[in-house]
Order: sequence, then C-alpha cells, then structure tokens
Amino acid sequence: MRGLLAFVFLAALPAQTARAQAPEYRLYVANESSDLVSRVVFTPGEGLEVEKEIPVGIMPGDNDGAHGVSVSPDGRHWYVTIAHGTPRGYLWKFHAGPDTLVGRTRLGLFPATMGITPDGQFLLAVNFNLHGDMVPSDVSVVYTPEMIEVTRVRTCLMPHGSRVGAAGSRHYSACMHSDRLVEIDLETFEVSARFDVTPGMEGLERAGGEDRAGAGHGAMGDRVCSPTWVEPGAGARADRVVYVACNRNREILEIDTERWEVSRRFATGMAPYNLEVTSGGELLIATLKGEQAVAVFDLESGEELGRIATSRPVTHGVVASPDGRYAFVSNESAGSVPGTLDVIDLETLALVASIELQHQSGGIDFWSVTPAAGGTR
Repeated sequence: MRGLLAFVFLAALPAQTARAQAPEYRLYVANESSDLVSRVVFTPGEGLEVEKEIPVGIMPGDNDGAHGVSVSPDGRHWYVTIAHGTPRGYLWKFHAGPDTLVGRTRLGLFPATMGITPDGQFLLAVNFNLHGDMVPSDVSVVYTPEMIEVTRVRTCLMPHGSRVGAAGSRHYSACMHSDRLVEIDLETFEVSARFDVTPGMEGLERAGGEDRAGAGHGAMGDRVCSPTWVEPGAGARADRVVYVACNRNREILEIDTERWEVSRRFATGMAPYNLEVTSGGELLIATLKGEQAVAVFDLESGEELGRIATSRPVTHGVVASPDGRYAFVSNESAGSVPGTLDVIDLETLALVASIELQHQSGGIDFWSVTPAAGGTR
C-alpha cells in the first residue's frame, strides 16, 4: 500500500507555502493510551511538527485504545482500529486532510493491525483477542466503500501483522500464540495455506491445520518463534516472499510462498516486532521492541547495514517513505512518559529527528509527501 502511494500535492492545506526547498512528509500515528491520532509532518532540515491531534473513541469513562492506523492506497482516507470497544472493537474511517469521520463498523475482539487491497475496496483487520480464554480468533473482512464487515475468517491464536500482497490476491497474518503464518485467498476469503514457523519445524501444514492451533508452543521446549509481523516482499520479490518477525527467537524469516520454504534467515537483536520493506524492495527495516533500536538489512546481500538506537524504549511501528529515503518509527515509551516519533535517514543510517507525541504511540502509516519547491507535482 505505502509503496503504491505517489507524490501528492496538498493544496487544501494552507500552511504549506514555499517555506523551504525540502519536501514535506506526512503520516498518522495512533496513541493507544491517549485515544488520539497524531498527524505529523517532517521537513528535512527543519524537523518534525505535530499538525493535528484527532480524538477517537466512544467510551467517556475508559480508554478505547486506538491501535492500528492504515491509509488507503489513494491517500483519500485513513482507518483506525479501536481495540477495546464495548465489548467488541471498531473500525473508524476518516477523510484524510480534514480528518473528519466518514463511518465506522464493529469488528471482533481487540482488532489490531490492518491490510488493504491495492484497489482500496477491502480492508482486513486481525482480531487479536486479548479477552478471556486463549481460543482461535479471526480476521474481519470489511468492504470499505460501505464500511460493512462482510465476513470473518477464522485463523489462529492471537493473529497480528495483517498485510496484503502487491497483486491483491493474498492476505497474510502471523499467529503469535500458534507459531503460524496464515495465507487467505482474497477471491474466496478462505484460508489457502498455513505455515509452521516453530524453530526446527518450519514447513507447510496439511489440511486441518486449524485444529492444531497452539501446537507449536511447547512442541520443542523453549524454541518458539512467536511471530508478531508479516511483511510481503516488494520490487523483484513482490508476491514471491514474505518476511516474518520471530519475536522470541530473535530472527526474521524470509519465506518463499511459491515453494513454501524458508529461503533465508536474518539474525536480529531482542524482540523484533514490526517490519517494513522499502517500496523498491531494497531494504528491510525491523523495530527491535526489546532493544530500543531499529535494524536495517540489505535484501540483496542479506547483511545488516546498521542498528540505530531510538529516542525512547518499547520501539513499536515502522513505515518508510515512498522514495525509500526515510523510515518513521513510533516508540510507545513506558509508564506515564509519552511516546515519540523518530525519523531515520536510510542513506546515512542516522536518527535525524524526533518529537514527543501522546501516550503509547504505536500504529503508524504514511500519508503523503509534497515535492520540493520547483519539483514536479
């Protein structure tokens, strides 16, 4: 989705005058414990600025939990999952720019991350389900023009990291407590493959794998992947591989989805959490939630190019600009300390800007970039 977003000129925002020759990058960040979504602008050489804070949620006496944020491929709308709900969660749809509410629909228990088809017609939100007993959960499929949940696809225990492949024909999610990668066919909205990511047991499951939910945990003692994210490849690897963050095993798996086998492994630091591949497919960026850092890998050589410390702990989400120049990283922080947004220059592998947001900054997605003054719009 982010790789398809072209350069956009935002004439509707009067504050954007020719104040600098540099481009302006805009994105949205959800602050889960503040029920606020921040719209932030980054101008190279000038830094970060919070342009607007949009309140979300419907429970006046409790925190609703703005968890995931996703921008539509055409940049016209953005979506936020309201995790806690009453009792189930919600999906809210906003008009990007004015940031006015367009509609909302109820989802399952604790909806988290989202993936959107390239045409913007369908959004798939994983229902993470932190409530009650540990039982298999599902993925909500929403028809976005009407904001109608059309079906739920049962997958596994605690699905997370919802992403759609470049062709728009397959959806992927990770099962944090089942040690599985699940593929959904977006023509039938049915599970088309389950891949075991338990260390030493990696491989495609046979039919009926759903009954084995949770079998990966304890099957080999302490050897557990605990996948938290799935990221499809881009560029030459689009619709050929996906990357899975093994949070407990300190590695990232590159999985060939044609042969259904692990093609490469990338050793990481503590608790890799969210992943991002640059639009051209050159770099893989991983947030290290347990290390307060971000790791950057060259996908041609497979080498780690650098590890950059972030401004605050509990490093969470990451998104790259469409030009592949910058990575934007959210940090939840801890306790009563607000979260932050960091900017990493992917050429110099250095932290170049940071700004304090609200509490528990997590879900993040790129919105738009205005070209430099004098450039092509």
